[in-house]
Amino acid sequence: MAMKILMTCFFVFALFPVFGQGHEKNFIDQNYIEVEGKAQMEIVPDLIYLKIVLSEKDTKNRIALSELENKMTGKIQEIGVDVKKDLSVDDFSSYFRNKIISKAEIILTKEYQLVVHDSKTVAKIFFEFEKIGISNVNVDRLDHSKITEFRKEVKVNAIKAAKDKAEYLAKAIGQDIGRAIYVQELDNEINYNTANQIARNRGVSRSYYYDESKQLVDIDFDKIKLEYSILTRFELK
Repeated sequence: MAMKILMTCFFVFALFPVFGQGHEKNFIDQNYIEVEGKAQMEIVPDLIYLKIVLSEKDTKNRIALSELENKMTGKIQEIGVDVKKDLSVDDFSSYFRNKIISKAEIILTKEYQLVVHDSKTVAKIFFEFEKIGISNVNVDRLDHSKITEFRKEVKVNAIKAAKDKAEYLAKAIGQDIGRAIYVQELDNEINYNTANQIARNRGVSRSYYYDESKQLVDIDFDKIKLEYSILTRFELK
């Protein structure tokens, strides 16, 4: 008899924690409203990365690479760009070109990255480089010096938009929202990468920096577009 009572008591106490936990709801068991908030921002790029390639091959070996480089850096300084800060070497290569009659030649090629901060300077670069015979120049990518801060701002605006949407939808059914019980950032920043792809594909041709009277004009770059979505769930009261 004593054994039966002991086993019964153990069974009751073993079940007690299960019943106790049943009173604590997780977010799946709660009444909630799920909304998606979106925000976006368009930014004029202030970091424009140019890819410049100098090669002795382009001058048919009439001008040495060092001379081309001196001409280039001189023009960049004339335009007002800080060569030490904004110009860097990305790649340097050489290859042999065999000739049947004369001896083999070494062709030197050097690739640079130049950072400028506005479209007017880009137009000047292309305009002045053409004068000294440098034409292998392309827009590599666009960026902004405060892109991290702008990303944060857009995300904050997105979650605020989600809360605002949840509030007016809940009010429409006579309820209020409580605390947020779920937040997820959706990966949808595609326009930032798209702007860079367009810049690389389009480059800059002569038509972009000459007007009808052959005067230098600003180049109109696509703006960087940041867009974020935040998925949230709020308690319904």
